[in-house]
Amino acid sequence: MYITIHEQDYWVESVGQGIPVLLLHGFTGTHSTWDNLVENDQNRIQWIRIDLPGHGKTEASAGFTMESVCKDISELLEHLSLPSVHVVGYSMGGRTALSFAMAYPEMVRSLTLESASPGLHSTQDQLARQTKDEGLAQSLEKDGIEAFVEKWENLDMFQSQKNLPQEIQSEIRRERMKQSPKGLAASLRGMGTGVQPSWWDRLSTFTSPVLLLTGEWDEKFTAIANQMEDHFLHASHHNIPQTGHAIHVEQAQTFAKIVSEFIFSSETR
Repeated sequence: MYITIHEQDYWVESVGQGIPVLLLHGFTGTHSTWDNLVENDQNRIQWIRIDLPGHGKTEASAGFTMESVCKDISELLEHLSLPSVHVVGYSMGGRTALSFAMAYPEMVRSLTLESASPGLHSTQDQLARQTKDEGLAQSLEKDGIEAFVEKWENLDMFQSQKNLPQEIQSEIRRERMKQSPKGLAASLRGMGTGVQPSWWDRLSTFTSPVLLLTGEWDEKFTAIANQMEDHFLHASHHNIPQTGHAIHVEQAQTFAKIVSEFIFSSETR
């Protein structure tokens, strides 16, 4: 269903009943990226999935930012009569989940970050990333979605996905190909790593449990998670063997088991 917040129509799906868990997908993804996960524990968990702006069924509104999207999410949860939730985010969705936790900590019972970062340390790094993302945005607008997906799926961090069954690879590609070049370009400009706030200095202020998940073959985000674990007050880091960037795809059953156990244990704290 669509829920309108500040003139932005968000596509929202909810299945199951019990403990509320909000799921936030990565760049070029949609709510469908969580299909395998939401099949689990529906008698104990209410899985809430949204399409972030510029992705799937949520078109990009003018001038959205990471901060404005987090505010929208807070009001969306209020609309659903959910004063607090567990939040799970992957990659871009992980940055969004962390930004939401920093801005609205009282609404986050626990935080699961899969292959995510708190942003960049320096202004110089942020400006360099903004330049890179602007180049990607312009290539999307100029060359279209097919050319972009061809480059995107051949990035180093996605190489391990080439070992997946062809059916799964095809489904991932179909999800990417359904995206709008305009929407993805707007997402890069509004919610890219270079333009979002850097949360490194704020991580120690978050007091709820944090689960950090990375894949063994994803060396960049494994190193970032090791650093984040040292900053958070209550964090644990699981590095999953023989896995790359998208653990929920490459090791779906392992991912579901770890996430569910973490959520249930967080409820008893």
